[in-house]
Amino acid sequence: MKKRSLIGLLALGVGVSMTLVACGGNKDKDSSKDKGGSDSKYAAAIVTDVGGVDDKSFNQSAWEGLQEWGKENDLERGKGGFDYFQSNTDADYMNNLNNAVKQGYTTVFGVGYKLTDAISEVAGQRQDTNFVIIDSVVEDRDNVASVLFKDQEASFLAGIAAAKTSESKKIGFVGGMEGEVIGRFEAGFLAGVKAVDPSIKVDVVYAEAFDAPEKGQQIAAAMYNNGVDVIFHASGATGNGVFSEAKDIMKNDPSKKVWVIGVDRDQEEEGKYDGGNVTLTSTLKGVGATVKDIANRSKDGKFPGGEVISYGLKEEAIDLTEGNLTEDVQKAVDEYREKIISGDIEVPDKP
Repeated sequence: MKKRSLIGLLALGVGVSMTLVACGGNKDKDSSKDKGGSDSKYAAAIVTDVGGVDDKSFNQSAWEGLQEWGKENDLERGKGGFDYFQSNTDADYMNNLNNAVKQGYTTVFGVGYKLTDAISEVAGQRQDTNFVIIDSVVEDRDNVASVLFKDQEASFLAGIAAAKTSESKKIGFVGGMEGEVIGRFEAGFLAGVKAVDPSIKVDVVYAEAFDAPEKGQQIAAAMYNNGVDVIFHASGATGNGVFSEAKDIMKNDPSKKVWVIGVDRDQEEEGKYDGGNVTLTSTLKGVGATVKDIANRSKDGKFPGGEVISYGLKEEAIDLTEGNLTEDVQKAVDEYREKIISGDIEVPDKP
Protein backbone atom coordinates (compact mmCIF):
# COMPACT_ATOMS: atom_id res chain seq x y z
CA MET A 1 0.00 0.00 0.00
CA LYS A 2 1.54 3.31 -1.06
CA LYS A 3 0.81 6.62 0.53
CA ARG A 4 2.47 9.98 0.81
CA SER A 5 4.77 10.35 3.78
CA LEU A 6 3.65 12.72 6.49
CA ILE A 7 7.25 13.80 7.09
CA GLY A 8 7.76 17.07 8.88
CA LEU A 9 4.22 16.73 10.21
CA LEU A 10 4.66 18.80 13.28
CA ALA A 11 8.01 20.57 13.04
CA LEU A 12 8.23 22.65 16.17
CA GLY A 13 7.27 26.24 15.56
CA VAL A 14 7.52 26.14 11.75
CA GLY A 15 4.79 28.58 10.89
CA VAL A 16 2.12 26.43 12.43
CA SER A 17 1.32 27.91 15.84
CA MET A 18 -1.17 30.74 15.76
CA THR A 19 -1.74 33.54 18.23
CA LEU A 20 -2.12 32.75 21.88
CA VAL A 21 -5.76 32.56 22.80
CA ALA A 22 -5.39 33.18 26.52
CA CYS A 23 -4.99 36.82 27.48
CA GLY A 24 -2.17 36.08 29.89
CA GLY A 25 -0.28 33.87 27.45
CA ASN A 26 1.37 30.68 28.68
CA LYS A 27 3.55 32.02 31.43
CA ASP A 28 5.76 29.70 33.47
CA LYS A 29 4.98 26.74 31.21
CA ASP A 30 8.70 25.97 30.74
CA SER A 31 9.66 26.01 34.42
CA SER A 32 6.76 24.30 36.15
CA LYS A 33 7.56 20.70 37.04
CA ASP A 34 3.89 20.15 37.79
CA LYS A 35 3.20 20.76 34.11
CA GLY A 36 5.53 18.16 32.73
CA GLY A 37 9.03 19.55 33.21
CA SER A 38 11.79 17.10 32.34
CA ASP A 39 12.52 16.39 36.02
CA SER A 40 8.94 15.40 36.87
CA LYS A 41 7.13 12.10 36.56
CA TYR A 42 5.29 12.38 33.26
CA ALA A 43 2.24 10.47 32.07
CA ALA A 44 -0.29 11.06 29.28
CA ALA A 45 -3.78 9.79 28.49
CA ILE A 46 -6.50 10.26 25.92
CA VAL A 47 -10.24 10.48 26.53
CA THR A 48 -12.15 9.17 23.51
CA ASP A 49 -15.42 10.42 22.14
CA VAL A 50 -18.29 7.96 21.72
CA GLY A 51 -16.72 6.40 18.63
CA GLY A 52 -14.38 4.48 20.89
CA VAL A 53 -10.71 3.61 20.73
CA ASP A 54 -11.32 0.86 18.16
CA ASP A 55 -13.37 2.94 15.73
CA LYS A 56 -10.81 2.28 12.95
CA SER A 57 -10.74 6.04 12.47
CA PHE A 58 -10.20 9.19 14.55
CA ASN A 59 -9.98 7.79 18.09
CA GLN A 60 -7.95 4.78 17.02
CA SER A 61 -5.41 7.05 15.34
CA ALA A 62 -4.98 9.01 18.57
CA TRP A 63 -4.54 5.85 20.62
CA GLU A 64 -2.03 4.40 18.16
CA GLY A 65 -0.03 7.63 18.39
CA LEU A 66 -0.05 7.55 22.19
CA GLN A 67 1.04 3.91 22.22
CA GLU A 68 3.94 4.72 19.89
CA TRP A 69 4.91 7.62 22.14
CA GLY A 70 4.81 5.38 25.21
CA LYS A 71 7.01 2.78 23.54
CA GLU A 72 9.52 5.38 22.39
CA ASN A 73 9.78 6.72 25.95
CA ASP A 74 9.97 3.28 27.61
CA LEU A 75 6.67 3.79 29.42
CA GLU A 76 4.11 1.15 30.29
CA ARG A 77 0.37 1.33 29.95
CA GLY A 78 -1.33 2.44 33.16
CA LYS A 79 -0.62 4.90 35.95
CA GLY A 80 2.69 6.64 35.51
CA GLY A 81 2.75 5.87 31.80
CA PHE A 82 -0.01 6.11 29.21
CA ASP A 83 -3.60 4.94 28.81
CA TYR A 84 -7.00 5.77 27.38
CA PHE A 85 -10.42 6.38 28.93
CA GLN A 86 -13.32 5.18 26.83
CA SER A 87 -16.45 7.34 26.56
CA ASN A 88 -19.57 5.38 25.71
CA THR A 89 -21.93 8.37 25.99
CA ASP A 90 -21.52 12.14 26.14
CA ALA A 91 -22.16 11.94 29.88
CA ASP A 92 -18.85 10.09 30.32
CA TYR A 93 -16.63 12.99 29.24
CA MET A 94 -16.48 14.84 32.56
CA ASN A 95 -15.98 11.69 34.63
CA ASN A 96 -13.25 10.39 32.33
CA LEU A 97 -11.36 13.68 32.31
CA ASN A 98 -11.51 13.94 36.09
CA ASN A 99 -10.49 10.31 36.52
CA ALA A 100 -7.49 10.85 34.26
CA VAL A 101 -6.39 13.78 36.42
CA LYS A 102 -6.94 11.88 39.68
CA GLN A 103 -4.84 9.00 38.37
CA GLY A 104 -1.90 11.33 37.82
CA TYR A 105 -1.85 11.86 34.05
CA THR A 106 -0.06 15.16 33.52
CA THR A 107 -1.35 15.71 29.97
CA VAL A 108 -4.84 14.65 28.94
CA PHE A 109 -6.06 14.68 25.34
CA GLY A 110 -9.73 15.11 24.47
CA VAL A 111 -10.23 13.39 21.13
CA GLY A 112 -12.92 15.25 19.20
CA TYR A 113 -14.88 18.47 19.31
CA LYS A 114 -17.62 16.91 21.43
CA LEU A 115 -15.32 17.17 24.47
CA THR A 116 -14.88 20.94 24.14
CA ASP A 117 -17.20 22.04 26.95
CA ALA A 118 -16.07 19.29 29.31
CA ILE A 119 -12.38 20.12 28.82
CA SER A 120 -13.01 23.83 29.30
CA GLU A 121 -14.76 23.17 32.61
CA VAL A 122 -12.33 20.59 33.96
CA ALA A 123 -9.27 22.59 32.86
CA GLY A 124 -10.56 25.57 34.83
CA GLN A 125 -10.70 23.42 37.94
CA ARG A 126 -7.50 21.41 37.35
CA GLN A 127 -4.98 24.07 36.43
CA ASP A 128 -1.92 21.93 37.24
CA THR A 129 -2.85 19.51 34.45
CA ASN A 130 -2.25 20.09 30.73
CA PHE A 131 -5.19 19.44 28.41
CA VAL A 132 -5.39 19.17 24.62
CA ILE A 133 -8.60 19.47 22.62
CA ILE A 134 -8.43 18.02 19.12
CA ASP A 135 -10.68 19.44 16.40
CA SER A 136 -11.92 22.38 18.44
CA VAL A 137 -10.82 25.49 20.34
CA VAL A 138 -10.99 26.15 24.08
CA GLU A 139 -10.48 29.79 24.87
CA ASP A 140 -9.18 31.54 28.00
CA ARG A 141 -7.38 28.50 29.40
CA ASP A 142 -3.59 28.70 29.75
CA ASN A 143 -3.43 24.94 30.35
CA VAL A 144 -5.29 23.94 27.17
CA ALA A 145 -3.76 23.54 23.70
CA SER A 146 -6.25 23.55 20.83
CA VAL A 147 -5.53 21.56 17.67
CA LEU A 148 -7.32 22.10 14.35
CA PHE A 149 -6.90 20.38 11.00
CA LYS A 150 -7.78 21.79 7.59
CA ASP A 151 -9.93 18.76 6.82
CA GLN A 152 -11.47 20.57 3.86
CA GLU A 153 -8.16 20.37 1.96
CA ALA A 154 -7.80 16.58 2.12
CA SER A 155 -11.53 16.24 1.45
CA PHE A 156 -11.15 18.38 -1.68
CA LEU A 157 -8.62 15.84 -2.97
CA ALA A 158 -11.07 13.06 -2.09
CA GLY A 159 -13.66 14.88 -4.20
CA ILE A 160 -11.25 15.00 -7.13
CA ALA A 161 -10.63 11.25 -6.78
CA ALA A 162 -14.34 10.45 -6.49
CA ALA A 163 -15.37 12.56 -9.49
CA LYS A 164 -12.57 11.19 -11.66
CA THR A 165 -13.43 7.59 -10.70
CA SER A 166 -17.25 7.60 -10.74
CA GLU A 167 -18.85 6.03 -13.78
CA SER A 168 -22.46 6.72 -12.78
CA LYS A 169 -21.74 10.40 -12.02
CA LYS A 170 -23.60 9.90 -8.75
CA ILE A 171 -21.54 10.28 -5.57
CA GLY A 172 -22.41 10.06 -1.88
CA PHE A 173 -21.23 11.74 1.33
CA VAL A 174 -22.06 10.20 4.71
CA GLY A 175 -21.41 12.48 7.69
CA GLY A 176 -21.46 11.58 11.36
CA MET A 177 -23.10 14.62 12.96
CA GLU A 178 -23.72 18.03 11.46
CA GLY A 179 -21.46 20.74 12.79
CA GLU A 180 -18.38 22.82 12.09
CA VAL A 181 -15.92 19.91 11.93
CA ILE A 182 -17.79 17.52 9.63
CA GLY A 183 -18.96 20.56 7.71
CA ARG A 184 -15.34 21.08 6.67
CA PHE A 185 -15.24 17.56 5.21
CA GLU A 186 -18.49 18.10 3.33
CA ALA A 187 -17.49 21.52 2.01
CA GLY A 188 -14.10 20.38 0.75
CA PHE A 189 -15.47 17.20 -0.80
CA LEU A 190 -18.26 18.99 -2.67
CA ALA A 191 -15.81 21.61 -3.93
CA GLY A 192 -13.45 18.91 -5.20
CA VAL A 193 -16.21 17.10 -7.06
CA LYS A 194 -17.46 20.32 -8.63
CA ALA A 195 -13.94 21.27 -9.71
CA VAL A 196 -13.94 18.17 -11.93
CA ASP A 197 -17.54 18.15 -13.11
CA PRO A 198 -20.21 20.60 -11.82
CA SER A 199 -22.96 18.36 -13.20
CA ILE A 200 -22.19 15.47 -10.83
CA LYS A 201 -24.85 14.95 -8.18
CA VAL A 202 -23.64 14.44 -4.61
CA ASP A 203 -26.10 12.88 -2.18
CA VAL A 204 -25.36 14.17 1.35
CA VAL A 205 -26.77 12.29 4.36
CA TYR A 206 -25.90 12.64 8.05
CA ALA A 207 -26.28 9.62 10.33
CA GLU A 208 -26.38 11.87 13.43
CA ALA A 209 -24.03 9.45 15.18
CA PHE A 210 -20.37 8.45 15.10
CA ASP A 211 -20.96 5.04 16.64
CA ALA A 212 -23.80 3.54 14.58
CA PRO A 213 -22.43 1.20 11.88
CA GLU A 214 -25.89 -0.25 11.29
CA LYS A 215 -27.13 3.25 10.40
CA GLY A 216 -24.15 3.75 8.13
CA GLN A 217 -24.95 0.52 6.32
CA GLN A 218 -28.59 1.52 5.83
CA ILE A 219 -27.60 4.89 4.38
CA ALA A 220 -25.00 3.31 2.09
CA ALA A 221 -27.49 0.69 0.88
CA ALA A 222 -29.96 3.40 -0.11
CA MET A 223 -27.27 5.40 -1.90
CA TYR A 224 -25.87 2.45 -3.84
CA ASN A 225 -29.39 1.34 -4.78
CA ASN A 226 -29.96 4.81 -6.22
CA GLY A 227 -26.96 4.55 -8.51
CA VAL A 228 -24.21 6.07 -6.37
CA ASP A 229 -20.92 4.28 -7.01
CA VAL A 230 -18.52 6.20 -4.73
CA ILE A 231 -19.21 7.16 -1.10
CA PHE A 232 -16.95 9.30 1.09
CA HIS A 233 -17.69 8.83 4.77
CA ALA A 234 -16.67 11.18 7.57
CA SER A 235 -18.51 9.39 10.33
CA GLY A 236 -16.12 7.50 12.60
CA ALA A 237 -17.29 4.01 13.49
CA THR A 238 -20.55 4.64 11.63
CA GLY A 239 -18.49 4.35 8.47
CA ASN A 240 -17.75 0.70 9.24
CA GLY A 241 -21.29 0.04 8.04
CA VAL A 242 -20.59 1.83 4.77
CA PHE A 243 -17.67 -0.52 4.15
CA SER A 244 -19.81 -3.54 5.09
CA GLU A 245 -22.49 -2.62 2.56
CA ALA A 246 -19.99 -2.00 -0.24
CA LYS A 247 -18.30 -5.34 0.40
CA ASP A 248 -21.62 -7.17 0.47
CA ILE A 249 -22.55 -5.68 -2.89
CA MET A 250 -19.25 -6.64 -4.47
CA LYS A 251 -19.34 -10.17 -3.09
CA ASN A 252 -22.89 -10.73 -4.34
CA ASP A 253 -22.46 -9.07 -7.73
CA PRO A 254 -18.88 -8.13 -8.74
CA SER A 255 -20.20 -6.42 -11.88
CA LYS A 256 -21.60 -3.61 -9.68
CA LYS A 257 -18.38 -1.71 -9.03
CA VAL A 258 -18.77 0.43 -5.92
CA TRP A 259 -16.18 2.27 -3.86
CA VAL A 260 -15.72 3.78 -0.38
CA ILE A 261 -13.36 6.62 0.52
CA GLY A 262 -12.04 6.21 4.08
CA VAL A 263 -11.37 8.94 6.60
CA ASP A 264 -8.72 10.07 9.12
CA ARG A 265 -6.43 7.05 8.66
CA ASP A 266 -5.57 4.60 5.91
CA GLN A 267 -8.69 2.40 5.74
CA GLU A 268 -7.36 0.01 3.11
CA GLU A 269 -7.83 -2.96 5.46
CA GLU A 270 -11.47 -2.08 6.10
CA GLY A 271 -12.21 -2.44 2.39
CA LYS A 272 -10.74 -5.90 1.86
CA TYR A 273 -12.97 -8.84 0.98
CA ASP A 274 -12.35 -12.20 -0.63
CA GLY A 275 -11.76 -11.16 -4.20
CA GLY A 276 -10.90 -7.50 -3.96
CA ASN A 277 -11.02 -4.21 -2.07
CA VAL A 278 -13.67 -1.47 -2.01
CA THR A 279 -11.39 1.22 -0.53
CA LEU A 280 -10.73 3.70 -3.30
CA THR A 281 -8.51 5.93 -1.14
CA SER A 282 -8.54 7.50 2.33
CA THR A 283 -8.06 10.98 3.68
CA LEU A 284 -5.21 11.05 6.20
CA LYS A 285 -5.25 13.11 9.37
CA GLY A 286 -2.16 13.15 11.55
CA VAL A 287 -3.98 12.76 14.85
CA GLY A 288 -1.57 10.15 16.15
CA ALA A 289 1.46 12.22 15.17
CA THR A 290 -0.11 15.27 16.83
CA VAL A 291 -0.58 13.33 20.05
CA LYS A 292 3.05 12.19 19.96
CA ASP A 293 4.37 15.66 19.24
CA ILE A 294 2.46 17.46 21.97
CA ALA A 295 3.14 14.67 24.48
CA ASN A 296 6.87 15.08 23.81
CA ARG A 297 6.67 18.86 24.04
CA SER A 298 4.83 18.52 27.35
CA LYS A 299 7.38 16.03 28.67
CA ASP A 300 10.14 18.53 27.84
CA GLY A 301 8.34 21.32 29.70
CA LYS A 302 7.27 23.06 26.49
CA PHE A 303 3.51 22.44 26.49
CA PRO A 304 1.86 24.91 24.04
CA GLY A 305 -0.83 25.98 26.49
CA GLY A 306 -3.19 28.70 25.31
CA GLU A 307 -2.21 28.18 21.67
CA VAL A 308 -4.33 27.26 18.67
CA ILE A 309 -2.32 25.04 16.34
CA SER A 310 -3.62 24.54 12.80
CA TYR A 311 -2.35 21.90 10.36
CA GLY A 312 -3.05 21.43 6.65
CA LEU A 313 -1.58 20.10 3.40
CA LYS A 314 1.27 22.60 3.53
CA GLU A 315 2.39 21.22 6.90
CA GLU A 316 1.99 17.66 5.58
CA ALA A 317 -0.41 16.96 8.44
CA ILE A 318 -3.21 15.79 6.15
CA ASP A 319 -3.28 14.12 2.75
CA LEU A 320 -4.82 11.41 0.59
CA THR A 321 -3.54 7.85 0.14
CA GLU A 322 -2.80 6.52 -3.31
CA GLY A 323 -5.01 3.54 -2.49
CA ASN A 324 -6.58 2.04 -5.60
CA LEU A 325 -6.52 5.20 -7.68
CA THR A 326 -5.62 4.85 -11.33
CA GLU A 327 -2.51 6.58 -12.61
CA ASP A 328 -4.59 9.29 -14.30
CA VAL A 329 -6.64 9.97 -11.18
CA GLN A 330 -3.51 10.10 -9.02
CA LYS A 331 -1.97 12.60 -11.42
CA ALA A 332 -5.03 14.85 -11.12
CA VAL A 333 -4.93 14.59 -7.31
CA ASP A 334 -1.24 15.53 -7.28
CA GLU A 335 -1.88 18.55 -9.49
CA TYR A 336 -4.68 19.86 -7.28
CA ARG A 337 -2.63 19.21 -4.14
CA GLU A 338 0.09 21.54 -5.42
CA LYS A 339 -2.47 24.19 -6.32
CA ILE A 340 -3.83 24.15 -2.77
CA ILE A 341 -0.36 24.29 -1.21
CA SER A 342 0.67 27.18 -3.46
CA GLY A 343 -2.49 29.12 -2.63
CA ASP A 344 -3.87 29.02 -6.16
CA ILE A 345 -6.95 27.24 -4.76
CA GLU A 346 -8.56 28.22 -1.48
CA VAL A 347 -10.82 25.41 -0.33
CA PRO A 348 -14.08 26.43 1.41
CA ASP A 349 -14.51 25.20 4.98
CA LYS A 350 -18.28 25.55 5.19
CA PRO A 351 -20.91 23.73 3.06
